[in-house]
Amino acid sequence: MRRLFRILFFLIVVGAGAFWVLSRPETLPTDAMAGLTADPGHGETVFWAGGCASCHAAPGAQGDDRLVLAGGYRIESPFGTFVAPNISPSEAGIGNWSAEDLANALIRGVSPGGEHYYPALPYTTYAHMTLQDVADLKAFMDTLPASDTANQPHELSFPFTVRRGLGLWKRLYLTEDWVLPAQTPEIERGRYLVEALGHCAECHTPRNQFGGLDKTRWLQGAPNPSGKGQIPGIAPGKLDWTAEDIAYYLESGFTPDFDSAGGEMADVVSNMAHLTPEDRAAIAIYIKAVPEAK
Repeated sequence: MRRLFRILFFLIVVGAGAFWVLSRPETLPTDAMAGLTADPGHGETVFWAGGCASCHAAPGAQGDDRLVLAGGYRIESPFGTFVAPNISPSEAGIGNWSAEDLANALIRGVSPGGEHYYPALPYTTYAHMTLQDVADLKAFMDTLPASDTANQPHELSFPFTVRRGLGLWKRLYLTEDWVLPAQTPEIERGRYLVEALGHCAECHTPRNQFGGLDKTRWLQGAPNPSGKGQIPGIAPGKLDWTAEDIAYYLESGFTPDFDSAGGEMADVVSNMAHLTPEDRAAIAIYIKAVPEAK
């Protein structure tokens, strides 16, 4: 019996050690941002393409108030409710962060304090961002109004309160693989805007039981994480619009049937309207190139 307990204790120690090693937060190299010169003008394009205001502006904010990134937006999910934090350039937000801190958050999902972020921050998508875009984004965000609004805690229950387990989840779902090949320069640009910055798949692609995106059904629609209704598919076979229809919708919010964007899509259109016509066209060309839904 004593020998059995020793073996059991040994297995527990080995298992705990393996979990600790495999789940550790992994950050970028310390010199990853060295030599980059930030351009806040381009950072504004990254800001709107990345949809930062949609989650981090105060709920209901309109106009210039969308640039006050005080947080508070509630993200409902099967795992609990996540509350978007203050990311304005203040002590309550990310005013003390470096560009490297922002890069680790967006690309690796790791906080400046070395903790895993929950994937309510869509770092599995932002992992495709270039470091130059992160540097430019940080430079632009530093020009925005500061807010002293305190962050609100997420509303989660055990075991989802244990952040360390996200290290194992990341090993499954945090990859730098692209979904669609870059067949043309337009598709390559559209791919970057959709798969990296725009994180369109976070809403329009279904997930498995662990919360990972089912990339075999890319952009084919998904249940609303809040449990209310269905998010429509935008892949060919689900959406029969032309590329011109899609580009115009992203600019104006008007559908080919003379309807208009509502709900969260209204915020998306507000973001996309800041992009160039060429970028909106690239997004549309990318969407039309996605494999047709069966």
